[in-house]
Amino acid sequence: MLFTEAKFVAVGNGITWRESHPDCSASLPHEYREQCMESENSTNTPYHQPVLLNEVMEYMIPNEGKIIVDATLGGGGHTEAMLNAGARVIGVDQDEQAHEFAGKRLEQFPSSFTPLKGNFAHLPELLTSIGVDKVDGILIDIGVSSWQLDEADRGFSFGKEGPLDMRMDRSRGDTAADLVNHLPEQELRTIFYDYGEERAGSKIARRIVERRQDKPFTTTTDLADFISAIKPRPKGPAGKIHPATRVFQALRIAVNDELGALRTFLDNASKLLNPGGRLLVITFHSLEDRMVKQFFRHASESHIDRKEWPEPRDNPDYQYQMITRRPVTASEEEVQGNKRSRSAKLRVVKKR
Repeated sequence: MLFTEAKFVAVGNGITWRESHPDCSASLPHEYREQCMESENSTNTPYHQPVLLNEVMEYMIPNEGKIIVDATLGGGGHTEAMLNAGARVIGVDQDEQAHEFAGKRLEQFPSSFTPLKGNFAHLPELLTSIGVDKVDGILIDIGVSSWQLDEADRGFSFGKEGPLDMRMDRSRGDTAADLVNHLPEQELRTIFYDYGEERAGSKIARRIVERRQDKPFTTTTDLADFISAIKPRPKGPAGKIHPATRVFQALRIAVNDELGALRTFLDNASKLLNPGGRLLVITFHSLEDRMVKQFFRHASESHIDRKEWPEPRDNPDYQYQMITRRPVTASEEEVQGNKRSRSAKLRVVKKR
């Protein structure tokens, strides 16, 4: 029917794997530890070390005969485990390099693994393209891949000089340089505040606009050094965070429309799940986790109550049963072996 020989069709967000380094203090806000670690201390690490693997297997229950979507394939770690458990897996990612690596890693599963290239926001259309209507589970693991950070030409890291790109899918869309050099000051300020929670966003946006009139920004180190001159490192633990961390994060989110893609994905997911099918979402940053938490909470309430209403009303968006009331986090043992797992939060719901 659908799982023919593994070949690239098209799906996913390619935002999958973040590698932590031990020299960044655990006292830092967890959502910024990894950016601190990756950009200043980036090392050649394994392409994909899946986080919360045991927990994903426990909650997904990828038994033989089930059809599972790994909507952020990355290096294929989660997918490989689910394939070994007997499930059929559709691996979704928009990054061509992820498909190249995962394709080799998973080549022993030609009849049960189907790779799709594209953004997970378009999951309904992508599944339709291979004749799939419903699946038994969907996993999404949101993060920046270590190999993307290690490759200077991807433009994600301010620790290595490269083009100011930051696109997950390099075949389309504006680059970070396009945004920095052309957006109005107010839009840059909004991006820095909303996506990076950068308190100095106004000052940085104003200075960027002033500087680009004489010399556009073209490289990662150019922008990072410029921000460092504007915003010196504070003393104490916070000083371990590079001054450009929040701006780079904000630009990456804006370039790839990460929060918009996540929202679209959440809106679409229930339509793709069979009754009893499970949706697992792993996040690493408070912006993402807050969106998932609020969405799951609302979609798992049968009734809505407002103080101005005489009585509760039916919730038209009631479509899930909450499986994890609190986020599932990594065990101490996993954190010791994979520092980046410290920031991971897994939330799970089941289709009614």
